[in-house]
Amino acid sequence: MNALVALCHFCELHGPRTLFCTEALHPPSPSPPQAGAPVPGDRDRDVDREGEGLTMRANSSATQRGEMCEGCRSLPASHPGFVSIDDETGIRFLSHQHPRQPQLFSVVRQACVRSLSCEVNNDVCPGREGPIFFGDEQHGFVFSHTFFIKDSLARGFQRWYSIVIVAMDRIYLINSWPFLLRHLRLTIHSLQSTALKVFDTEQGVCPQRAARMNSVFSPAVFPHQRSGNAARSLTSLTQHPNLWASLHSSFSWLLKACGSRLTEKLLEGAPTEDTLVLIERQTEQEEEMSCWDAAEGSSSRPQRHHSESELGRDFLCDEGKLEGFPGPKFRSLRHLRQILGAAEFRQIAWHVLMGNQVIWRGADPGLIQSAFTMLKALLPVGCVRSVPYSAQYEEAYKCNFLGLSPDVPIPAHVSSSEFSLLVDVISTEKSCQYSAVGEDDISSLYQFTISSANTQPTDRGPTLLNKLEVALSNENLSVDVVSHCLLCLKEEWMNKVKVLFKFSKVDRREREDTQKVLTLLGATGPGEEDNVRLLKFWMTGLSKTYKSHLMTAVRGGERTPSQ
Repeated sequence: MNALVALCHFCELHGPRTLFCTEALHPPSPSPPQAGAPVPGDRDRDVDREGEGLTMRANSSATQRGEMCEGCRSLPASHPGFVSIDDETGIRFLSHQHPRQPQLFSVVRQACVRSLSCEVNNDVCPGREGPIFFGDEQHGFVFSHTFFIKDSLARGFQRWYSIVIVAMDRIYLINSWPFLLRHLRLTIHSLQSTALKVFDTEQGVCPQRAARMNSVFSPAVFPHQRSGNAARSLTSLTQHPNLWASLHSSFSWLLKACGSRLTEKLLEGAPTEDTLVLIERQTEQEEEMSCWDAAEGSSSRPQRHHSESELGRDFLCDEGKLEGFPGPKFRSLRHLRQILGAAEFRQIAWHVLMGNQVIWRGADPGLIQSAFTMLKALLPVGCVRSVPYSAQYEEAYKCNFLGLSPDVPIPAHVSSSEFSLLVDVISTEKSCQYSAVGEDDISSLYQFTISSANTQPTDRGPTLLNKLEVALSNENLSVDVVSHCLLCLKEEWMNKVKVLFKFSKVDRREREDTQKVLTLLGATGPGEEDNVRLLKFWMTGLSKTYKSHLMTAVRGGERTPSQ
């Protein structure tokens, strides 16, 4: 993370001061060596010596502006500081009292002063303790968390500190707010709890409140009393012998972890419908979690179990979940087609593309979920509603992918419906010894029986399935190439869905005009009925963002002539 973390303190004698600072130094870009140029090791040593000199100059300039007491100092000027190196990226994390660059010194100094003086939001952090965000493009943006440390000799028996994170990327810093807040609070709680133990011990030996009330107040003596009490360092308050080394480790990890949790990704063109649907579902989940967090007390909150309905929200089953299940698994669409057979695979894929309910019933949830993972790739994300494995039947309006245990009966109205397909996974005698047979030899372990009341032919269309089967049957194409072919086919037909939705649903054109559009889109001819069913089903997977955008544009266009 291209940022800087600093611990700041409000000294009663010298005002806001920076106590400890950790910054990340990225390795220089490799360049071809030139004659007379220093070797990389010499250059690193020169940088280290230069950084040490800058730090010394920063410390000396701070000393010139005002004398530093023990409460304003973390490491002595002669201390070399702390250095940690990330072996994976080559990034060095340096910690000292002040930044190594003069430009950063002024930026951190300003952030320190603002965090401990004027930047207070009573709504966000009542009592002046808590997080706050401020900054600008010129001086950088700051995430600050102020807090108090107990001190038996301080005014009010507490001292004021803050941890600031300075970065130039405002969006990145705001998006990292929950992560930073959670981990900074852990560090702050550790400091406060350690200092509280020291405070209680000191108060037990010599209660300061009674001593102060019994002492005689004199204006002449008060400055001397304040100067004597203001010089306690954070190390003295916590009695932590390795405090600064511990803070260096915490701040270095924070910079590394925060930098690796969010990565930039180049998007070519507008986001796809799958991306928009995923964003919408993630937003809904975050809003749901916010509602849970806002509920009164954790005791009154109902317990949430991972039931079948909640598992149904996991429309994409990642590889991490599949690894938790033992036994064989389908690795790709081509592998699934080879195990089931070409005709059986086409029958299943046809039902998936038409939006019918596909039910897999068997004793191996890992195998069933791996089959669903492969088949889900045929559909847009918005069309997927999955219950990976259930002990009871779920209706088709809840899910179009349903995994059942072998003893679950299928209702009669489902068995006789042409809009459903059942795949029974029957274990063979060798399934009890699959380790000896081989985990990938699925055909030796299981038999697959497919049943459906559908009487329509599945060998004509849709066009997407015909093209996909050509790619799957071509052994010269690798699995990755077939995946990209499927992605391109889905994008092609999703664009056709958008055109048809705009033409039929938004503009509300006549049936004859819609037929002309279908001809223009290449959805007519052989397999026309299947193509139309596919387009209508995929309309249900369009994102709310896209539909809202279309409706807004249409309303705006209708108002324009009257204006």
